[in-house]
Amino acid sequence: MPGDGHESEHGPVPVRGPESGAGAGSGRGAPSSGGAESGRGRSSRTGGRGRRRPSWARALRPSGLNRAPGAVPAARQAGPYLTPAQAFDALYAYCAPALVRQAYLLTGRRDLAHESVERAFQRAWDHWPEVARDPDPAGWVRAAAHDWALSPWHRFRRRYRHPEPPPPDDHDRALLDALLSLPPPYRRTLVLYDGVGLDLPDTAAETEASTRAAAGRLLYAREVLAERLPEPAGPRELHDRLAELASSGRTRAAEPAAVRVGGERRARLWTRTAAAVTVVLIGSTAMTLHTAPTHYVPPVPPGETVRGVPPRAAPGPLSDDQRELRDRLREALLDGPERLTPEAR
Repeated sequence: MPGDGHESEHGPVPVRGPESGAGAGSGRGAPSSGGAESGRGRSSRTGGRGRRRPSWARALRPSGLNRAPGAVPAARQAGPYLTPAQAFDALYAYCAPALVRQAYLLTGRRDLAHESVERAFQRAWDHWPEVARDPDPAGWVRAAAHDWALSPWHRFRRRYRHPEPPPPDDHDRALLDALLSLPPPYRRTLVLYDGVGLDLPDTAAETEASTRAAAGRLLYAREVLAERLPEPAGPRELHDRLAELASSGRTRAAEPAAVRVGGERRARLWTRTAAAVTVVLIGSTAMTLHTAPTHYVPPVPPGETVRGVPPRAAPGPLSDDQRELRDRLREALLDGPERLTPEAR
């Protein structure tokens, strides 16, 4: 279970607005179709008695229409301090719908987009103390969702071997085909910069590339889309078209409680699996030590055939010639000639 995180010494944990955690419909400096305008939530560093508040217990109190744009909405029935579950639910409600749209632009599959967002938030719940202290929790979850969506191992899964039905609109279908024709790093750079609305250094940092490499990927992706799209589209038009494509179809995310329960169940399953594998390894090691020989036993060499030696045969009856020869030899031994001696000359 996630533990209580403490606020870092650099100040309270800011919560990015739609420019970092919202969807493809959030542009730079303009309201989007997937969320509110950009902004950062604020909270005090200490409590009433000088104690530091944990980063996940930031006071996110809605104030009706006077609430700052881009602030993360507070969980229902939230007091001055939020429990980890309430803070997680607030972050999920704020970022999950937009992240599903972004993952759809990256993969072209709505089922995979929902799965990527759920896995990213389950991982965030498993590492909640780290996520709560992160300066950009929405960016942390967005990076995890994009990594899962663009994982190359999905091509080996049976359910993702066949393409999903394309969008009904011809312009959306052409835009989606052009996006999916780009290599994954170029596609992610285009979605982050022209869709989400990140700056070029932030886009380069999230895609683990230099700023120059990110700029080159962005320009190449724009050139490919300009060649393949029937109508030319500038950066502003491309942003609007990405927002329309991402908002088409089913983009409803699962409930945050279900995501938390699914993450906890998955963590318990992996824990039990690891424990079972450990028990099997210990048992097999003990059995090997019990049955293994305690001293060296030389192996018996295999038999080899010796060539050139006649086979041993049992004596049989003598023939007439053999009996005659035997008789002559016996007579010669008894009455044979005298021994020959040398004579001197």
